[in-house]
Amino acid sequence: MDHDEQRLQSNSYQGPLRGIRVVDLTTVVMGPYASQTLAEYGAEVIKVEAPGGDGTRQIGPAREDGMAALFLGINRNKRSVVLDLKTPEGRADLLRLAAGADVFMHNMRPEKLCALGLGPEAIHQVNRRMVFAALTGFGTGGRYAGQPAYDDVIQGLSGLASMMEMQSGTPRYLPTTVADKVGSLTAVGAILAALLQQRATGKGAVVEVPMFESVVSFGLVEHSQGDLFDPPLAPPGYRRALMPARRPHATRDGFACTMPYSDAHWNSLLRELGDAEALNDDRFSSLAQRTRHIELLYERLAEHVKSRTTDEWLALCRRLDIPAARMNRLGELRSDPHLRDVGHFVELHDPEMGCVVFPRNPVSFDGWKSPVRVPPRLGADTDHVMGQARREAAQ
Repeated sequence: MDHDEQRLQSNSYQGPLRGIRVVDLTTVVMGPYASQTLAEYGAEVIKVEAPGGDGTRQIGPAREDGMAALFLGINRNKRSVVLDLKTPEGRADLLRLAAGADVFMHNMRPEKLCALGLGPEAIHQVNRRMVFAALTGFGTGGRYAGQPAYDDVIQGLSGLASMMEMQSGTPRYLPTTVADKVGSLTAVGAILAALLQQRATGKGAVVEVPMFESVVSFGLVEHSQGDLFDPPLAPPGYRRALMPARRPHATRDGFACTMPYSDAHWNSLLRELGDAEALNDDRFSSLAQRTRHIELLYERLAEHVKSRTTDEWLALCRRLDIPAARMNRLGELRSDPHLRDVGHFVELHDPEMGCVVFPRNPVSFDGWKSPVRVPPRLGADTDHVMGQARREAAQ
């Protein structure tokens, strides 16, 4: 085997981002979820917190003050350093950290960061190779730039809440912080691209990841529809995704999620169900026709599903090679047989909190999966990390 294969199969392999150091000033969800992903890929992530700590340390159930559930969900595999950036000493320490890092992340309003003397120019003065990543609510140059932005605001402004209105008749937010998490994953990809450029050119970059624009692009992937054209050929909105009938269908003893898609899927399913009327209906004869009349077809499908148990329905779909699954509730995920097979949940025993259970990062690299480490207590690594930074600065 070649050198890379030996490295990847070695027990000492610590991920593709081993050797990358990230100074992370972000708080709440968008930034910390992004930096956690980088940490899970092997980067050394130094979470810089104010003396009071990231506010998510107090959100959700907790067995220990400052280690609440939301913080635990998005700050694994990191170190915590406490710096008071309102003081000259705190700002000087941050610049020392930046001098020896590859990535600097923040989600502060740009004018606030610049007022502290920590804008991109100041960071690049101490480290010209730095990838300076600004995770913002809105992009520079627009009239919303600099305004505060949280998930609910972005869901409303980006059209996500209106999609729920189109489906249910009532504007609603999706019951997950999807805007934050879309922004997070967009940021991960952008930072990795900038690191590749850094390695190729030796130069740093200023990367801006605006949550609003990220979510707009995300939502319009399938929902632009006729609005892609000028003049529009049809209103925006992907009909199949928006119809009320797009939901798990009730069985005799639960719910099943079924996704026949191709002509072969529908023809074999309707033939198996003995539904000659639907099979011979021109409205359902092709993908284009089904898309126009999909709600009628889904309502018909629901009637068939409810006549069988969940296991009976899934067995039928497996036999016909039609995508289908039971509906898991959140509390059932840890017992899902596939997730147990692949070891997706990891139990860790913490001296203070006892047993805590985390989902793994799902990505593997030649079979290697990131280990899971409990998020850091506030300031737990300040002395060690700052001591190392001072030694590196003195060299």
